Amino acid sequence: MSDNLGEQLLIHHTKDSYGDTFSGDLLEQYKLYVQSADNVSARRVSSGRYLLAVNVALVASYGLQLATIGPVLLLLPVAVVGILVSLLSHQIIKSHRNLVDVKFKVIHELEQHLPVALYTYERRLANEGPSKRYQPISEIEQWVHLVFGVLHAVAVVAIFLFFAITFDGFQIK
Repeated sequence: MSDNLGEQLLIHHTKDSYGDTFSGDLLEQYKLYVQSADNVSARRVSSGRYLLAVNVALVASYGLQLATIGPVLLLLPVAVVGILVSLLSHQIIKSHRNLVDVKFKVIHELEQHLPVALYTYERRLANEGPSKRYQPISEIEQWVHLVFGVLHAVAVVAIFLFFAITFDGFQIK
């Protein structure tokens, strides 16, 4: 967003056309915008915890169902819901990450008009660090939900295999 068009869309006034409070108001808007980016991240963490708890509960229900020797077929809806929760989790994390990426592009642009560019500098240092690339936690979070999704898919396959073997291809004799 450092091109001239981005600047025209972001900063509508100069200090001369805005007045004496330009620098102070710009700093205040910057602070509010950084807070809004933090709020998006906090919402992502909160929704991620909730969906992780749902996935853990679904996996625990497999064990409970098998321990009580109830009908194995009842595990099928649990597994399907687990797959859906995992897909939903993946999409929510991706959506939050995309929104935060956009917010930080705006923050980096605003920093060009401030005395220091802390977030821009931090990102550069993170990308130049020992691993040469900063990996956002949201990328790692997606793997957790992928693992749960695979686990639920394996449960669906296992249920079908159980019935195929137990009932000779689902034909009860």
